[in-house]
Amino acid sequence: MKKSKYNNKKTTRIVNGETVTFDSLKEARRFDELVLMLKSEKITELTLQPKYLLLDTLRTEGHKTMPKKYYIADFHYIENHITIVEDVKGMKTAVYQLKKHMFLEKYGHELTFKEILW
Repeated sequence: MKKSKYNNKKTTRIVNGETVTFDSLKEARRFDELVLMLKSEKITELTLQPKYLLLDTLRTEGHKTMPKKYYIADFHYIENHITIVEDVKGMKTAVYQLKKHMFLEKYGHELTFKEILW
């Protein structure tokens, strides 16, 4: 198995009878917390790895097609009637910061973004 660039340890959980692999132990632990909140009805509609369109397909003058670009968060849920998109981070890379900026520009008025730093 390939060693993680940031020394993250892939971690698995069983969700509805299926094995789900998380990119880090931190993300898996946050999932455990969110599951407890879901069971105690503090949150609803917990979704893993929600995908948000950042940029649509682009065709250049030379007819080269550039594919759509997405931001994939760790979690999406509703808490106190507020839709929250959450990302668990140990390190903020330049690519992450750019995608976060684009996400907030496009969706920040309708969704609440929450960063969990470990």
